[in-house]
Amino acid sequence: MNKFDRQSSSADIQALPDDIAEELSRLPSEVISVDDAPSIAPPVPLSSDEVRTIVVSLMLTMFLAALDQTIVATALPTIGRQFQDVSNLSWVITAYLLASTAVAPVFGTLSDIYGRKAMIITSLSLFVAGSILCAIAPNMPMLILARGLQGLGGGGIMPVVQTVISDVVSPRERGQYQAYFSSVWMVGGILGPVIGGVFAEHLHWSMIFWINLPLTAAALALLLPKMKKIPVFHRKRKVDWLGGVLLMASAVVFMLVLTWGGTRFPWLSPTVLAMVGGAIALIVTFVWHARRADEPFLPLPLLGGSVVPFGLAAGGCALGAITGLTVQLPLYYESVYHLSASEAGLALIPLAAISTCGAAIAGRTMARAKHYKRVAIVGTSWAALCGLALTVTTLPLWALLTLMGAFALGLGTTFPVCVVSIQNSVQRPQVGTITGALNFFRSLMSSFTVAAFAAILLIALGADVPLAGEHHVAGGIPAIPTEDMRHAFRYVFGAATALMAGAALCLIMMEERPLAGPTTAQPVEMAE
Repeated sequence: MNKFDRQSSSADIQALPDDIAEELSRLPSEVISVDDAPSIAPPVPLSSDEVRTIVVSLMLTMFLAALDQTIVATALPTIGRQFQDVSNLSWVITAYLLASTAVAPVFGTLSDIYGRKAMIITSLSLFVAGSILCAIAPNMPMLILARGLQGLGGGGIMPVVQTVISDVVSPRERGQYQAYFSSVWMVGGILGPVIGGVFAEHLHWSMIFWINLPLTAAALALLLPKMKKIPVFHRKRKVDWLGGVLLMASAVVFMLVLTWGGTRFPWLSPTVLAMVGGAIALIVTFVWHARRADEPFLPLPLLGGSVVPFGLAAGGCALGAITGLTVQLPLYYESVYHLSASEAGLALIPLAAISTCGAAIAGRTMARAKHYKRVAIVGTSWAALCGLALTVTTLPLWALLTLMGAFALGLGTTFPVCVVSIQNSVQRPQVGTITGALNFFRSLMSSFTVAAFAAILLIALGADVPLAGEHHVAGGIPAIPTEDMRHAFRYVFGAATALMAGAALCLIMMEERPLAGPTTAQPVEMAE
């Protein structure tokens, strides 16, 4: 293979289109070869209709992943009764979350090696295969295994979708699209329990899996004809499978610690401590291997610099805060405001829905403003102030929901700024890898925050109280005085405040690099 030398590389690169030449000129000379250059194809101009079709198909694809994270929850009692197995019900959800978290960086990296089309087809195929096996599962162990397979596909959807968007939309315009995807994620998360309950009660619980087949077919029918026109930025290279396995194994063990710690096993039990030691050993081995591999699965220098680590931390803090509150707030609503389970679920809508408004504001600001990260700094600081107000005041329900909405508005500004800033800081052939890493770390942070908020409540209440939704399965909430619960949740709100303050600090420290694209972008219209 003939490598570019310094004289020939300049001439060859100049022969390519301007934007591709810029990408190649920024790559280290040792990774560019004459054989590699054709894999970075000149982009074919996409019309607005084509971009709209691609975006709609990607939104439908992401809706599948969002829906299946929550649709099973309300059908669990019905499933448990049919299989006469209640003790393992939690694994129907846990298996999906473990698998989807572990493979997020895998699909992101593989999309940089084999291309976006191959990975979106692979992830959706695994997702559909898992859905079919779930629907026909004859017993609980088979259902759990099938959910794990479904999670392998679902975990690949998010990073690949975000990477495809980065291929067809410039960084300056990309933030606007992130708001649409945030809306899809929110709608899927809210509709999931409703659809799951309706199917389980009026049809059959297997319908929550069969519904994925027509939705997947529709997504592929819209997307695949347009994939050939999407610019190609991947670079084929040897896959570091050992590094990928080590990274996935460490994530699975760490997630099991967060899942079992404080519930199935005490935090200081030998089992949990051994698992913590195993997770640490695996991640140390991964780092040792990555430093010595010629082309590591996840290049460690990619996680350094003045953008990526701060963007990862800010996005993780924001997602952790909203996830932790979403899991624990129903207990607060039921205990303090005496809402029913369904009313408590409805009371979560302001937190989820208004965060997408914040994402939309940030996305449109990024398309126009030079200093685009300021909106996220202001938003996270505002969210921290709202969280602080929740810790020091006792409010009627309407005022609490209003303040939670204000908190969510500020929090939502973080997501498009972090995603676009991180993608904008790396070379095009590395966008999939860093996007997968982003989703991986955010999922880990969400799991950690859920466990941390539950631990905070247990410590504050000084009792062994079922938390994080377990009281719904038991059929009632624990008999805890309202004032005690109100006091304990002040620590939870304090933890959410600290996370948002940390996100604001990370955004302040993150370098603000110029975004490529039109100086003044027009608002993105998704419909005529």
